[in-house]
Amino acid sequence: MAFDSLSEKLQNVFKNLKSKGRLTEADVKAALREVKMALLEADVNFKVVKGFIKDVGDRAIGQDVMSGLNPGQMVIKIVNEELVNLMGGETTQIQFQPGSAITVIMMMGLQGAGKTTTTAKLAGQFKLKGKKPLLVACDIYRPAAITQLKINGEKQGVDVFELGDKEKPAIIAQKALEYANKNGHNVVILDTAGRLHIDEEMMAELQEIKEKVEVHQSLLTVDAMTGQDAVNVANNFSEQVGIDGVIITKLDGDTRGGAALSIKAVTGKPILYAGMGEKLTDLEQFYPDRMASRILGMGDVLTLIEKVSADVDEEQAKEMAQKLKKASFDFDDYLVSMQQMKSMGGLSSIMSMMPGLGGLGGGKMPDIDSEEGEKKMAQMEAMIYSMTPQERQNPDLLNPSRKHRIAAGAGVSISEVNRMVKQFNESKKMMKKLPGLMGGGKGGKKGKFNLPF
Repeated sequence: MAFDSLSEKLQNVFKNLKSKGRLTEADVKAALREVKMALLEADVNFKVVKGFIKDVGDRAIGQDVMSGLNPGQMVIKIVNEELVNLMGGETTQIQFQPGSAITVIMMMGLQGAGKTTTTAKLAGQFKLKGKKPLLVACDIYRPAAITQLKINGEKQGVDVFELGDKEKPAIIAQKALEYANKNGHNVVILDTAGRLHIDEEMMAELQEIKEKVEVHQSLLTVDAMTGQDAVNVANNFSEQVGIDGVIITKLDGDTRGGAALSIKAVTGKPILYAGMGEKLTDLEQFYPDRMASRILGMGDVLTLIEKVSADVDEEQAKEMAQKLKKASFDFDDYLVSMQQMKSMGGLSSIMSMMPGLGGLGGGKMPDIDSEEGEKKMAQMEAMIYSMTPQERQNPDLLNPSRKHRIAAGAGVSISEVNRMVKQFNESKKMMKKLPGLMGGGKGGKKGKFNLPF
């Protein structure tokens, strides 16, 4: 996740705080200096960092905290609350027009930020909520932009309106609205042209669309990997065209993540969604409290529960949990678990949401969504399919001669088979480190659920 480096540094700071029985003012100030450096290295806006540290300091160096039974925990609690405030406090939902009235959403952003893909992802989200969205191809400049939108729209099962690249975008938007009225669409999403940089002519084009069509929500897509540039872009769009909210993409990437912590404070506009991968389902509602928990290494169990509920067959998950409890987890189950983890975004995605387990992956296994991960998973599947049914159901049967036969059948070396068997055994051991998360409760309300591996 984008915040891995920041999270690690903050956790080290707090580990030192918790190790002290009592805190002095000097202890707190020293810790806050380290927090300040960690935030600046994560590319958080300097003014935002300055205000954040002041707010935390004013609350932390108080009589109630310093004389409390567990001052270290209180400081962490204050940092968590201020992080939530920094990212907007409460979750902001897209506001739809009442009844059957059409809601018009205009998508904006620079080229490369993933705006067109995000537009299709958003349509998929709305469809799940019972809406009937219409995607509108208003990018008449970028080659293949219209084709890309049509392909993604088809994958999402959503209609796409396009008039080629000869009509002006404002005219396309007008005609799309007429089409939506006639065909029962209640959400119209305009995919406007991207920009290599802030372009006055194209900004004027966005303003023209707003003059011709009543736009209810103007959403800006920004790339988390561009750091402070993303914040500057958001500021420019906000001042010149007006924005109602931001969708931040590539938060799953190897980036410092400072944009997500700066946008709300600098622009006053909330982050609505976070793009967490390349798949059309990889778009998450942005919850400031959940993101703060992830950053501080406290996990994000609520989002994990939602992902499990959406992507995993409940009966299958319960059955697998029972097998794990009875130590009867076999290679057939392992095969199923790999497919389920893939549908949930990969092992690293799952681990980042689990309290205290962000580092358990330890680089033993590449993320399943990466190219290397896809190759590894294909090899593992080939090895399992090269086993006899008895070997899959009873891994203890795998002696050296059987392993050589499996390696030959899968076209891999014997060391690859040994590595896969070792990884299988480590996965079983790892499950024992997840007390309370492997079922045994009465429903998700108490935080207990079944993991798919």
